[in-house]
Amino acid sequence: MTVKFRNVDASPDDDVQTWPFEALVTVIERGLVPDWKPVLDEIRRSPWGSVARRVERYLSSRAPDADRAGTLFALAIENARRKEELADRSEVAERVRKAVASTGLTNAEFANLIGTSASRLSTYRSGKVVPSAAMLIRIERATARIASESAEHES
Repeated sequence: MTVKFRNVDASPDDDVQTWPFEALVTVIERGLVPDWKPVLDEIRRSPWGSVARRVERYLSSRAPDADRAGTLFALAIENARRKEELADRSEVAERVRKAVASTGLTNAEFANLIGTSASRLSTYRSGKVVPSAAMLIRIERATARIASESAEHES
């Protein structure tokens, strides 16, 4: 790291999560690309975590597009969050697909069981639409109920 912290109880070599707010500001304002790397890595690792939130708070206190570094950090947060959201959507879609497949029911039968249409269920399975928390619970409960009933019939 080329940047030095002054008047803060931290070192640039410390874990970025432990840096005080002033250290993050120093890196953003006075650092070079290698200095930014641990902050950007942490933002990618945890887009809604404390480091991303503190960088976001700092950026909100500045004029929009005040400098390229601010723009870079804002884009890093936005891109990391978008990527994580896509991964979350994909994970939910996979859970829905597995739930339906585990029941042995057709999509239409399963949709009817959980109180939605086959076309809406299809959007959940594809990830185009994310079901509400209540709907996801309904899907998982229906799956568990069918598995339980199936186990009872086998015994």
